[in-house]
Amino acid sequence: MNTHYALFFCLAISLHNLEEALWLPQWSQMGMAIQKPVTPNEFHFAVIIITALAYLASFLYISFPESKWIKWAFTGFLGSMIVNAVFPHLLASILTKTYAPGVGTALLLNIPVNAVILYRLHREKRISRKEIFLSTVVMGVLLLALIPILFMLGDSFINY
Repeated sequence: MNTHYALFFCLAISLHNLEEALWLPQWSQMGMAIQKPVTPNEFHFAVIIITALAYLASFLYISFPESKWIKWAFTGFLGSMIVNAVFPHLLASILTKTYAPGVGTALLLNIPVNAVILYRLHREKRISRKEIFLSTVVMGVLLLALIPILFMLGDSFINY
């Protein structure tokens, strides 16, 4: 069953990140206080790395489901993508009164898919609520810290 969880997560995050990659850089150029303008190069580099990290966490979880650290990384990704659906995606759409790229896939894929996976992992006693909460917070903070670094690297590598 771990394989199915990881594959559904990979599909949901891939479709979400593809939606963002296609439309977010242009949308960010509208001069809104909520979204710093980002170039396609910066964003595409960052989204590729984040997606690769999600795949890595997923496939490591498939391979080593008993590893607490890998389980926490996987569930942290699941939880942080649920939070990401609301903050910033839904909030950005509400505040800007525009369709924020990624909000559709975040609400229609990331929340339901990831919530079902977390629910089942908890029901199967593979992870506790406390572990879900803590791994979500830690992974969320790590991803938030990583994003500006990836934007900078993406801009540097592409313009080098």
